[in-house]
Amino acid sequence: MASLVYFEVSWSILSVICMGNVLFGCVVCGITSFSLLAFVPIISSAGGAIACGLCYYIYYQPYPATNRAVASVFGDLFWLVQEAGLLFYSYMILQRVLRGIRWRVFASLFWILTLGVVATRVAIAVYRVRSILDDNHGLQVTINYLHISYFSLMAILECISAYFLIAVFASARDTSFQAAIKIGLFRYLTRSTEVRVGILAVQGILRAITHSFQTPGQRADNIASQLDRFLYTIFCLYPVLLFIDLLASKLRFTNSPNGSSSYGNGVNSSRSKGISTNRRDNYSMGRTQHTVEVHGGKTMGDNNGSQEQIIPGNSSQTGTSEIDLEDMDTRGNVIKKTVEFKVV
Repeated sequence: MASLVYFEVSWSILSVICMGNVLFGCVVCGITSFSLLAFVPIISSAGGAIACGLCYYIYYQPYPATNRAVASVFGDLFWLVQEAGLLFYSYMILQRVLRGIRWRVFASLFWILTLGVVATRVAIAVYRVRSILDDNHGLQVTINYLHISYFSLMAILECISAYFLIAVFASARDTSFQAAIKIGLFRYLTRSTEVRVGILAVQGILRAITHSFQTPGQRADNIASQLDRFLYTIFCLYPVLLFIDLLASKLRFTNSPNGSSSYGNGVNSSRSKGISTNRRDNYSMGRTQHTVEVHGGKTMGDNNGSQEQIIPGNSSQTGTSEIDLEDMDTRGNVIKKTVEFKVV
């Protein structure tokens, strides 16, 4: 096996891109404060950086087969962290904005498909080890078919997450009085979700197709392999989109009419003053108000502040609850529940 200098192969550049994403993520967290939601792309990028480095060790260096087989197991593990880890970005959002049957349906589908993704990756790792130890390139065909299932499951999972996210944002925008004030934010959240699912779903489908024609050894020896390497490069850049999403969400809220980046300025009282007496007369005084806060990386009173917190408008910040889309219906001029999405 010919030995190549590390930076003469594309895996070195991909590893550097992932390391750059980790650094960029730390900068974003420094702006918005550290949170689990921001950690998702950071951890994913870290896994990709390690996996790409191990790929060079496995396929481009003349090390003993046993060493390369062990490295391949860790390589597949870190690729799983990189590729499947990004799916938890949508999961963390939906964990706080879905409840009841909707949440149970989504959580069941999510974990079933996630287990399928993990099981498929484990099977890939097993066959890759056998291929290295036995020097049997014929097993690459089986590995390619497993990759087809692997990427297809991830594409389906991201489409399901996007459906629930867009349904929540669209319903809240259409039925909420406060959302009407910040309709630009809702439109942004919906569109950013559509962009995310578009990239991940299309990338998953295309990589499933290109793996049908992959050559053994993770080498870009034909057009299909080169196209797959290009798609993987785009995927390595995907965390940048999530960082921009976090920063843009914070900026959208800051520039919105009643936007505020903290709780400590009497948010509930100022909101009440912002509604005129005539406006109050048009709505039932018995309505309840919920605030759905999408924390763009800022932790407020909860160590898991990366997830949205849904807080009753007349209660303290410490309690969290969830939102039911059925409670957001309107009847005549009476708003049963007002929902406001604030990115802080």
